[in-house]
Amino acid sequence: MPNLTTKDLEKLTTEHPDHQMELVGGEIIIISPSGLESEEVAIEIAAQLRNWVRPRKLGRVTGSSAGFRLPNADGDVRAPDAAFIRSDRLPQTTENYAEIVPDLIFEVKSKTDSVAKLQEKIQQFLTYGTTVGVLVDPALAQWKYIVSIRRKLCLGMGMFYKYQNCYQGGS
Repeated sequence: MPNLTTKDLEKLTTEHPDHQMELVGGEIIIISPSGLESEEVAIEIAAQLRNWVRPRKLGRVTGSSAGFRLPNADGDVRAPDAAFIRSDRLPQTTENYAEIVPDLIFEVKSKTDSVAKLQEKIQQFLTYGTTVGVLVDPALAQWKYIVSIRRKLCLGMGMFYKYQNCYQGGS
């Protein structure tokens, strides 16, 4: 079984810039392109989140290309579809993968994604300090908020969820 590192991931992404990759358990995972609908949902989430965060100077919002190095033994590098990091936790700007876990992450299910794998990815972020993980399934018009390993909440697409520890800029 391969035991690849962050340096291997950086080299591969430099050699293959058209491919999105993650490092999980010492293995490189190539992420297939999203479908049109799921990518549209992901970009809308990131845009709306940025529109809320930026004028209030609450932190930084990223899209699906931002890699976060998790503080586990394998040095996993994962990239949620959208993420938010509070300003009081922001790392200095770096060209490398951020060595911080976001406060809030979104995963948008595309046609080829496994719900179980997306939930596993969200749980991994929660284990290392992410406060809220959101799984969005456009086909079911459903958002599943996972705010801890034990608590899940399903809401329809039209509902807005506020979590005061992440959004301190008002309602």
